[in-house]
Amino acid sequence: LCQISCDHVEGNTITFNAALSACRTGGKWWQAMQVFHQMVHACVERDTITYNTALSACETCGQWWQGLLLFHEMPCDRVERDTITYNAAISACEKGGQWWQALQLLREMS
Repeated sequence: LCQISCDHVEGNTITFNAALSACRTGGKWWQAMQVFHQMVHACVERDTITYNTALSACETCGQWWQGLLLFHEMPCDRVERDTITYNAAISACEKGGQWWQALQLLREMS
């Protein structure tokens, strides 16, 4: 993404989502959060895939609390949650030993 900025190429939701996915695959949740927040500064719309990928990066790295922050931020950003969103949030809670949070999400999902 830095190279995109230096080359004056405009990033879009798809390119940012690809960068998020690479961070998730590499187990770099912190970098995923940086990419996620760069989207606001670049005036790039965040969609359900964006949130799901960032949440999944948190889940993969055991950052359940960060994942839940993203989950709860979605309505404020006017982004709809889907089954993948709930699954990633529940899995993040499970990996973090937060069973009561996982149950609460499961109830909300029903």
